[in-house]
Amino acid sequence: MKTQLYETDFYAWTLEQVKILQEGKLNQLDVLNLIEEIESLGKQERQELRNRLGILISHLLKWEYQKHKQSNSWKATIREQRRRIKEHLEDNPSLKSYLSEAIVSAYQDGRDLAIQETNLPDETFPAENPYSISQILDPAVLPLQ
Repeated sequence: MKTQLYETDFYAWTLEQVKILQEGKLNQLDVLNLIEEIESLGKQERQELRNRLGILISHLLKWEYQKHKQSNSWKATIREQRRRIKEHLEDNPSLKSYLSEAIVSAYQDGRDLAIQETNLPDETFPAENPYSISQILDPAVLPLQ
């Protein structure tokens, strides 16, 4: 019965689990699915960080390799992504230990996005991340010159 609602109406299942927790009826919890969902939430926070870093890095690459197309829009996106990453790390401080790993993954996504959006040859952009964490995140170096 616990799993049936999870499979047929996820939202109703979440409401039911909250009610069970609030009432302290822990023996009625759908523990296996709760574990799965909590793990999924943690993965979503990591993915959010990687996605924002990827967007930021793509704009840093475009800024650096298409100087003639630099725009306030790109500058604003760089500022926005830096701000949102900062807020995300403040809301999830344990993600700071994952930042270096996230940047490695995000660089490849950002590079691919920059290639796609600029139509420049792949070899235009470095295969490995050339930016330090500070260059990526520090608003004082906005944008890279």
